[in-house]
Amino acid sequence: MGNVKQDIKDAALGFAESALDGWNDFCLFFKEAWPLLGALLMILAGIWWYADPPPPRHVLMATGSPGGSYEALGKKYADFFEKRGITLELVNTHGAQENIQRLSSRKDPVQAAFVQNGVFKPEEIQGIASLGSVDYEPIWFFYRGPEVKASDFEDVNGQLKYFADARISLGEEGSGTHTQAMRILEVSGLSKVAHFLFMPSHESVKALQEGRINGAFLVDGYQSKNVQTLLADTSLHITTFRRAEAYARLLPYLHILKVPTGGFSLVRNFPDHDVQLLATTTNLLIDDRMHPALQFLFLEAAREINGKANFFAQRGEFPFFSAAGIPESPVALHYEKNGSPLLMLYLPFWLAELINRLIFVLLPFCAIAYPILLTLPGYRNKRMRRKIDRLYGVLKTYEYELITNYQIEARDSYLRKLDLLEYEALNLKVPWSMSGDYYALRTSIDYVRNCLNRGVHPYQVNVDT
Repeated sequence: MGNVKQDIKDAALGFAESALDGWNDFCLFFKEAWPLLGALLMILAGIWWYADPPPPRHVLMATGSPGGSYEALGKKYADFFEKRGITLELVNTHGAQENIQRLSSRKDPVQAAFVQNGVFKPEEIQGIASLGSVDYEPIWFFYRGPEVKASDFEDVNGQLKYFADARISLGEEGSGTHTQAMRILEVSGLSKVAHFLFMPSHESVKALQEGRINGAFLVDGYQSKNVQTLLADTSLHITTFRRAEAYARLLPYLHILKVPTGGFSLVRNFPDHDVQLLATTTNLLIDDRMHPALQFLFLEAAREINGKANFFAQRGEFPFFSAAGIPESPVALHYEKNGSPLLMLYLPFWLAELINRLIFVLLPFCAIAYPILLTLPGYRNKRMRRKIDRLYGVLKTYEYELITNYQIEARDSYLRKLDLLEYEALNLKVPWSMSGDYYALRTSIDYVRNCLNRGVHPYQVNVDT
């Protein structure tokens, strides 16, 4: 038992001594190489700042008109970003066209926007990338008065007695509602049947409830305030698109959503028959210069907020990445295949982003610094070797004088010179690997001193004896 304790004690002492020697060697190395290390650190800082700058802490996002689903959705995104230390400021706009224009402009500070699929011409858009689709946006047509049969919407050449003189709101010009409504009417051959008005969504809702207009198109999410207001009004009807599959063929970006009887209200049995709705999707578009870390944050927000099951979508259905006519961001492509970076799943955003940036910078930096660092031990050894060789040179000079021109009265002077030379050797900070050379130098100095103390002329043989 005693031997075991002694072995443990010896091992601990050996480890402590090795650690101390290593620390002393490191301190010596740092004192000698700090100018080079400082230069490398400055290079690293420059690469880190200019090659991969940190993401901004304030981001502008265009939503849409007040009261719409984009505004409500934007607030959820803003809360998500706030929890991660980023301020997401929401900007109300007149609709999709303004959102596209602001994203396309290199001078506009807006960096993200919700935009309906199908309201833009991809060939006319530059500087914008897509982070995928995040929700369905049904195309609603609410109207008041007698209920219209689906066949009335198919009578292209007829007078359409219910809508020939009706006042119909198609949404504000430039808005997604206006664009989608016009496309539906154009492919239906109904674009010149009724008296069309171009009112913002919230004004259309109010005018329809007050009876100032007969019908209104609305392209908005099921949970939006405007849609819920109209669905709750028992005096209004909703149109079903019986030929939804044909519309989806003609306008490939459209999706078909089905609402069963009583789906909106079992109490009212509303609707009182199965309904087919056409829907576009909400695209999350960004300025293609947006920092990759912010793009991952937007995608994580989409997964957490829009990935939940809702009235029309199943859990995990969004975000999805489909051809929207706008190039997908490389970050979105990576996210689609691999998800978010592993660190973002387990660490706070700021820390995960910092580590990712360090990895991004350190890899190319190490390619430059590693060969330099490899030369440092050899540089240190050569530098110390020159110091030891210089002292050896001084010692050789003294010894040469003793051989060629020794005078007994100068012995004390030579001994003082040797003492000073040994003192200079004692002040050398020698790395552990060169201890043998260090002690060989001190032994050589002591050898010359012993020769001086040996006799009258220690470097010559006494021929008289």
